[in-house]
Order: sequence, then structure tokens, then C-alpha cells
Amino acid sequence: MRGRVPARPVEEIAEAAARVFMAKGYRGAGISDVSAALNMSHGAVYTYARSKAALLYLALLRLARPESLAGLEIPVATPAPEEIVAVVDTGTADHGGFSRLTAADGGRRRHESVAEEFGAIIDELYEFVERNRRLLALIERCAPDLPELAQHYFIQRRRTLLATLGDYLRRHIQSGALRPVPDVPAAARFITETVAWFAWHRIDDPDSAMLDGDACRRTVRHLLLAAFLPAPDVDTEPT
Repeated sequence: MRGRVPARPVEEIAEAAARVFMAKGYRGAGISDVSAALNMSHGAVYTYARSKAALLYLALLRLARPESLAGLEIPVATPAPEEIVAVVDTGTADHGGFSRLTAADGGRRRHESVAEEFGAIIDELYEFVERNRRLLALIERCAPDLPELAQHYFIQRRRTLLATLGDYLRRHIQSGALRPVPDVPAAARFITETVAWFAWHRIDDPDSAMLDGDACRRTVRHLLLAAFLPAPDVDTEPT
């Protein structure tokens, strides 16, 4: 970090910005909202970020690559749209991807059953969403107001995930290893939305936040395996 040492840690500014953007979205939030959350003057916020876009950049870094905040030049300049997309792209990659699902195209690991493979894919998806839930919430709240971010997150990333998962289901349904379903794209969405609710949205739901996290993970795994695997092959526990 170069220049004058700021009065408050940049992590504190970035965290406040993240909370404001998650609550109000990009269009609805203003620099005054961030300054109010920090009990700072409007002008003082500009000593950290030159614009609202720069505040969003800080917020994304806070949740995607927090270690990089220490090396930033303050005040942060207004980023280009592709810089915001790059933070999201590299941040989610650094936090784990879907290696088990993508590797499944090459066939199962030696001595691994479809039940074990499918269970590992469910576990991987659950872990990713649970670990990145605040980042995902920030992206989903702001992306509708930012075309480049929406294109990257909703079209390139999420639709690709759903298509890959759908291909996996279709292939194993055709082989008889998984049960037939009325519609494969709907089934892929059912899996991802079930995981997202229990690994993410449940935590912000006052009627469900008290559910035990590990119990939710194991129950989601159990029920998804029971739904898709032929009954004799159901293996509800991780190996």
C-alpha cells in the first residue's frame, strides 16, 4: 500500500462496502450508504476509493482474495468492467472449483462406483457454495446492474456448471447407473438449488439458521443420492 497511511484499515472499508452492496445491490447503493455504515464522512470514503465501482472492487477483493487488500494502492482507482470480472473469476477459482465433476468426463477413478463418484460431486458442490456464500451473495445482488459481470457469472459460469452437471446425469441415466428423470436440465437445477439453499440461503433464514451445518450437508447428500441412484446402489455416507 503506497501513499498516505489511511486512518482506518482498508479491510474495514471493504467489509462495510460488501455489506452495503449485498443489502442494496449496485444500483441501489451509494457512497453515502457506505460512509454511514462506517460512521465516516462522505469525503473520507473517497480517500479509500475513487468511485462506487472502486468500492465494489474493494468489496469483491475482501470476499474473493482478502490477502490482496494489503498490497493495494490507496485510493483505489475506478476499475474497468473486466477488472471486476477478473476478481470474481480468479477468486472463485482460488477457492476451489468443480474438479470432481469436470474430471468425471474422463471416467471414474479406479474401483470407484457411480454412487461414490456422484456423492463426491455433491460434496464438492456443497463445500464450494458453503465456503463462498458471501461472495456469491455479493455477485448475485450486483450482477443484474452490471452487464459484464452478469454475462460472466450467469451465462459463462453458472450455465456451464448446469450444462456439465446435466451431461453427467444424462450419460449415467443412459447407462442405467442413475434413475431416469422427466427432464435432465430441471434435475441439474434441482441439485444445485437444493445445495445452494442448505449451504447458503438457510443461514440467512430465521426459521432454518439453527439447523446443524454438518447435519444439513449429510442430509442433502443422503437425499440426493437416494433420489438419483437405483435403490440397491444407494450409499448414503461418504467413503
